[in-house]
Amino acid sequence: MPARVRIRRVYEALGEPEGYRVLVDRIWPRGLSKDKVPFDRWAKDLAPSPELRKWFSHDPSRWEEFRIRYRRELASREGELQDLLRAAGQRPLTLLYGARDKEHNQAVVLREVLEELAAGSRSFSAAD
Repeated sequence: MPARVRIRRVYEALGEPEGYRVLVDRIWPRGLSKDKVPFDRWAKDLAPSPELRKWFSHDPSRWEEFRIRYRRELASREGELQDLLRAAGQRPLTLLYGARDKEHNQAVVLREVLEELAAGSRSFSAAD
């Protein structure tokens, strides 16, 4: 399992060694070409559903409800989440996202869930 799960906005310059880099947006980030973004995997199936993404619309007042709904969606993808952790191995796992808001985006929730799974809990709670 990875030593650490981090998040980074895909538009930011590379920092310290980032290990296994995974884009977690369903839609490719605007203004970037695929050959200019170093990443190991594009996990668009782990991104929020189009309906949830549109409902949330990056509105901070909907954040807590978004977290609950997104965790519910992720609960059905535990095998894919475990595969992601295994693919990272002992390297850090860096989740890349395109949103401007660094505190209210799907990568924040996904990091929470992956850290819970990496810590050894058999599964995560969709309501946490």
